[in-house]
Amino acid sequence: MIRIAAAALLWVTVWLISACENASEIVSDPQKVDRIERGILLEKLVTDKAAYRPGENVRFDLKLRRPAFGGTIHIRYLHMDQIVEEETLKAQGEEMTWNWTPPKEDGRGYFAEVFYIKNNKPVDQMNIAVDVSSDWGKFPRYGYLADFPQMSNEERSRVIERLNRFHINGIQFYDWQYKHQEPIRFEDGHPAADWTDIAGRPVSFDTVKSYIGLAHSRGMKAMNYNLLFGAYEGAENDGVKKEWGMFKDPAHGEQDKHPLPDHWASDIYMYDPANPEWQNYLAGKEIETFKTLPFDGWHVDQLGDRGPLWTYEGNPVDLAWTYQAFLKAAKEKLNVDYVMNAVGQFGQEHIAREAPVKFLYTEVWGNHPGYENLKEVIDQNSAYSGNRLNTVLAAYMNYHYSDSPGEFNTPGVLLTDAVIFASGGSHLELGENMLSKEYFPHKNLSISPALEAQLINYYDFLAAYQNLLRDGTVESGLKAEGTGELAISDQASQGKVWSFSKRKDCKDIFHFINFTDASTMNWNDDQGSQREPVERQDVSVSVRTDRPVAKVWFASPDVRGGSPQALEFTQQDGRLEWKLPKLKYWDMVVVEYEE
Repeated sequence: MIRIAAAALLWVTVWLISACENASEIVSDPQKVDRIERGILLEKLVTDKAAYRPGENVRFDLKLRRPAFGGTIHIRYLHMDQIVEEETLKAQGEEMTWNWTPPKEDGRGYFAEVFYIKNNKPVDQMNIAVDVSSDWGKFPRYGYLADFPQMSNEERSRVIERLNRFHINGIQFYDWQYKHQEPIRFEDGHPAADWTDIAGRPVSFDTVKSYIGLAHSRGMKAMNYNLLFGAYEGAENDGVKKEWGMFKDPAHGEQDKHPLPDHWASDIYMYDPANPEWQNYLAGKEIETFKTLPFDGWHVDQLGDRGPLWTYEGNPVDLAWTYQAFLKAAKEKLNVDYVMNAVGQFGQEHIAREAPVKFLYTEVWGNHPGYENLKEVIDQNSAYSGNRLNTVLAAYMNYHYSDSPGEFNTPGVLLTDAVIFASGGSHLELGENMLSKEYFPHKNLSISPALEAQLINYYDFLAAYQNLLRDGTVESGLKAEGTGELAISDQASQGKVWSFSKRKDCKDIFHFINFTDASTMNWNDDQGSQREPVERQDVSVSVRTDRPVAKVWFASPDVRGGSPQALEFTQQDGRLEWKLPKLKYWDMVVVEYEE
């Protein structure tokens, strides 16, 4: 029996090696891969977590549209365009599960390409990214939750499972609290089962706690949302002193406040973030919160430039400066992760240079209206932090279009994501739904199945190529030019392809964003009117460089699910030329030089 078992094991091992070698040759044939009609057999591919620690196993779950009869599943694990490992499994049933242990290097992105092969031909392909990072703040992919009523565990699980497919590794728990100055309502020394938020919406303590646990099970961080300077009217009853407030006049005649609808619980009254007594009060409430709920950090919010303000004693308040002072004091009292909103970039320079935050977060408004402004904000944040911190942009799509029910406009969403991701940032947009307003529960617009599928490709691309997109890249200064009918510009211009380049190690990374058919150059696509670009093929590109080029390769979230592919190129007389196979919304081309 032992000899039979040993012989069988040897046969299986030989079969696997042979099958892997044959499959590798098949899926490396560009002509065969190009002919794949994707989605005809492979229905769904997921991983068990949004991000992994070095040395941690990755579990893949694959669902097929119908039971597989014969054929194999071949998986290639890639880092950038390099194959790290390959394996081949027998296709069987409608669902398959397998594990992979990535290399132990920290802070790396991978692509898993999954092919179904039958009769020596690739029949279908699906891709999925894997992020191996011990620090979620290095490559933040930030999402949100805004609804916390009584829910079944199945309902909560579905929400988190969906965010997991987008590799969301941090979640902002928006407006979960009872009051800004009293985040949790207590009864007889214990947290209440429920309460209402500032808008009168129901909040279940069990839902909040369960969501945190579900997030942790997926490798996500849970961030407790609260302002750094806000309290309800009558906060004196909770121990807040009016003398801690900020006022619109030196004689403390009128306390600054943020007005809210009449049917809400209260307007929000402003307190001085630099006042030590206010700092101690709010930090004490947050310490109580973190002891009661296992949040990982505090998402600190502000309300932008409030104009001239004074303390109770009549001293002028430098509001932007107070933010880093508050955050430093909070970090000393409560050593958790911090993220702070810079509304329209207000206070961001102080936050980036001096505050203990995981990454930079900007809520983008009308002072940065164009696509090029999104890149400017990300570049500015990088400069403020000495290229140390990455950026997340809260940028609300189809703002006024969402005043009525409808669907998000796919071209507007994808062009904005393309610009943000290519520029080295990430986009706060995904939660139970998708953001169109600064009030996160607003959800008049739905996400079409087609947009949902395309967003999955974009977030796979963001995670898989994170080491090229936002891992210490710098501006390269090289400019791409068009040599054909399509105009390529280093400016974001209507009717042209916008191109810019970054540098990392011995690589120049070129981005091409297609505005040739754009109806607006405002990123928020306010009325949902942005036009879908026509897909262009064989777009000729030329770059001036004398450095000897080793290879040129291409990847796009719009093509082959983001898989990399080598490009033919020529280099002579200081000119490097290649062709983009296809250009829909966004292409990335990597030029690698001889060392």
